[in-house]
Amino acid sequence: MLAKLRFLVITACLVFIAVASHAQQGLDNAAVLKLEKAGLGDDLIVSTINGQPGHYSLSTDDMIALKQAGVSDRVIGAMIQKNAGVPAGTAAVQSSANHGNPAQSGTSSDPNDPNAPHDPGIYMYTKGPNGMELDLLESSVYSQGKSGGFITSALTYGIAKIKTKAVIQGAHSNLHTNDSNVVFYFYFEESGKSFGGPETPNVYTLLKLDVKDNTRETQTGSMGATGSSTGTDNKATSGFTYSKIKPGIYKVIPEAGLKPGEYCFIPAGGQAGSAAANVLFAFGITAQ
Repeated sequence: MLAKLRFLVITACLVFIAVASHAQQGLDNAAVLKLEKAGLGDDLIVSTINGQPGHYSLSTDDMIALKQAGVSDRVIGAMIQKNAGVPAGTAAVQSSANHGNPAQSGTSSDPNDPNAPHDPGIYMYTKGPNGMELDLLESSVYSQGKSGGFITSALTYGIAKIKTKAVIQGAHSNLHTNDSNVVFYFYFEESGKSFGGPETPNVYTLLKLDVKDNTRETQTGSMGATGSSTGTDNKATSGFTYSKIKPGIYKVIPEAGLKPGEYCFIPAGGQAGSAAANVLFAFGITAQ
């Protein structure tokens, strides 16, 4: 009996040492895939990513491989944030009783108060059933695809250009509002680290997406006999103004009411292969 008890104690110690050693090494892409294949939910996987050290490979090919393996946009977004060194609940924001003036001093624990502390990200501030609500836009990973202009380009010997498009799976984003005058808040860490893209709103573009069956698309470039170029379609661009509330915090207002449809904020000038190169932040406007 004593020998059996001693064996159980030694086994438990070895298991503890193995777990502790794995935690010190940190999580990686393979660990996230194991959690996904084990059938764990997004909430538990994201909590694990936030609660343990880790470093993830997030090149364009890596993110596409994760997506094809069934890893959700939310989990990939948590991996991006972890690489950026963004712990949960570190973006402290000044608060006031007046939601329209975040520059005033004070604190608030109201999650729908734009002046209260919030995790880094892009938030949509709109009227909900219980008053004004502040909702985080989930990051989405898009894949590059060439569509349109192949035949015309061939017939014109490349004078007519082939358009390169970003393709997002799903015809609709998870977050919608019927408020065409919606306002957004961008929260960045004061250290300059971002939530998956550049650190100020002026390097983001607000785009209206084309819905195609079960995908959403937007132009990201073109190529032809005279050369190639990168950039979004000006016809799909919606302008916006922004004001700096304090370092790392911006209020963003579209210049005109947004028509019903699917939209996204996309960082401009992302380097190929970087974590931010294939990430955008989507939302939708529904008819009232």
